[in-house]
Amino acid sequence: MSSTVLLTIVMLSTLGLLAAIILYFVAQKFRVVEDPRIDTVTEALPGANCGGCGYTGCRAFAETLVNSTSFEGLNCPVGGAETMGKIAVILDRQSVAVEPKVAVMRCNGTPDNATRTSYYDGAVSCRVAHSLYGGQTGCQYGCLGCGDCVTACKFDAIYLDPVTQLPVILDEKCVACGACVKACPRSIIELRKRNKKDRKIYVSCVNRDKGGPARKACTAACIGCGKCVKVCSYEAITIENNVAYIDSFKCRLCRKCVQECPTGAILEIGFPVKEAKPAEPADAAVN
Repeated sequence: MSSTVLLTIVMLSTLGLLAAIILYFVAQKFRVVEDPRIDTVTEALPGANCGGCGYTGCRAFAETLVNSTSFEGLNCPVGGAETMGKIAVILDRQSVAVEPKVAVMRCNGTPDNATRTSYYDGAVSCRVAHSLYGGQTGCQYGCLGCGDCVTACKFDAIYLDPVTQLPVILDEKCVACGACVKACPRSIIELRKRNKKDRKIYVSCVNRDKGGPARKACTAACIGCGKCVKVCSYEAITIENNVAYIDSFKCRLCRKCVQECPTGAILEIGFPVKEAKPAEPADAAVN
């Protein structure tokens, strides 16, 4: 081996060793020590990575929980109170009670209620259809029925009903992650308070047209008449942009508004069927 080759090997080896030493000290100086509790909290989370907490995934949410001073405004909708309670114990924090929610579909534009005026023959995507035209009925606010919400749901909690051509939300599977809410380009799906026995009362309409045009587009549309507002004793109903809205946190499920609605736009879900009062005998009525 020539002296030139030997010298080259020595020099390269020396430079490599020096570079390794420098990199070692630089890495030691700028290393980031991760809190081991992040891994523990991540394991306690459901691992759905749905984004319902407002963060990109469970680990990002775990980092936020570990680095926060309180749980105010932080919640895992999939794990719920049980998971947040476990994490509170791990981090020695005070758990914050959060009202459970469920997604609700606020459109009742079935073929029986809203007559088709056109037929869409484009990409099967609500966002694409929404950007191109008003919809297949006279209601430019209603559901487009392409199923973006179904695709967005990771929990199989939504499906398209072949008869109504509208999404159906399965309360027992819904975790209120909000993915369907974000997927809907028309803001038809909403997260509302989950009541006992999954009972709910809400206005199944988002049409902001005035009464006449709204009713012409859909027979089940809210016409903004205000009758529901007058009978509500809890100030839970307001009217804005010609459409009524029921605050699920103020509503006491008395159902008076349901009976007053002239178009059937207010739905009552999960309640027992009211038994009809027996008719009085004819002779008793005369007396």
